[in-house]
Amino acid sequence: MARKKITMIGGGQIGGNLALLAAQKELGDVVIFDIPRAEGMVKGKALDLMQLRPHDGHDSNITGTSDWNDVKGTDVFIITAGIPRKPGMDREDLLGINLGIMKDVATNIKEQAPNAFVIVISNPLDAMVYAFYKVSGFPKNQVVGMAGALDSGRFRTFIAMETGYSVQDVTCMVLGGHGDTMVPVTRLATVGGVPVTDLISAERLKEIEDRTRVAGGEIVKLFGNGSAFYAPAQSAIEMAESFIRDKKRVIPCASLCEGEFDVNGYFIGVPTVIGASGVEKVLEFSLTDEEKAGLNKTLDAVKKTVAETEL
Repeated sequence: MARKKITMIGGGQIGGNLALLAAQKELGDVVIFDIPRAEGMVKGKALDLMQLRPHDGHDSNITGTSDWNDVKGTDVFIITAGIPRKPGMDREDLLGINLGIMKDVATNIKEQAPNAFVIVISNPLDAMVYAFYKVSGFPKNQVVGMAGALDSGRFRTFIAMETGYSVQDVTCMVLGGHGDTMVPVTRLATVGGVPVTDLISAERLKEIEDRTRVAGGEIVKLFGNGSAFYAPAQSAIEMAESFIRDKKRVIPCASLCEGEFDVNGYFIGVPTVIGASGVEKVLEFSLTDEEKAGLNKTLDAVKKTVAETEL
């Protein structure tokens, strides 16, 4: 059986880690694509990763390119292209520059691989995934944004750090936009099935929620230049693997809502089933009044950013 083809658009820190993780999981052959002036860098990364394989026992082929023809027939694209945040910038500050890049990427992907499943990571996420969807004209099941997977992972991490219990046993989700208005659903968070509200005080949980909302900014500040890359890469690979292996994982992702949670026509973080058909279903559940208010607030922020794309 022919191997799947996975293309990373953008060969920076996230792109390089995506390529490494995809190869290690043997999800398929990997292409790292970047603009012509970065071609040497992505070819170098690809060659370095190829030379890692003897020590790690995986056989995926990894190549670097700046030629759109080399991405033809790709099964999964993961788009990280764009400039990263610098201290003091919010995700919205990136909109103008990254929107132009996303339009170009969407046009080329449509031409080279119209049946591909596309995972968008570029910020501001909710507007970038919307822009890709609009420009490409792809059906909604083929386009998704990586946001809630990362945000939920951060929420899980902080709960595990607080309790001292295994992060593997922490289950929780974050809904809404990928930004400071995201909605951690603490009411449903558990550790090994035990409600987290029975293990951590309400006051401390509020602090953990707040830290989750600004977790990306915390890393940007610590780096001084650039933004997170290890955890975002693994979050996107989790989504890609669910598609390639038809795992039907339920992952909080920025999916196009058409009535779910009373959201219409916007990509927003919701529990999403990812399988061989791409986005197969959005799982709805009842929200409390407070959670609804939080989701409406995050939807307003998403609408504002999307309006600025003028698409």
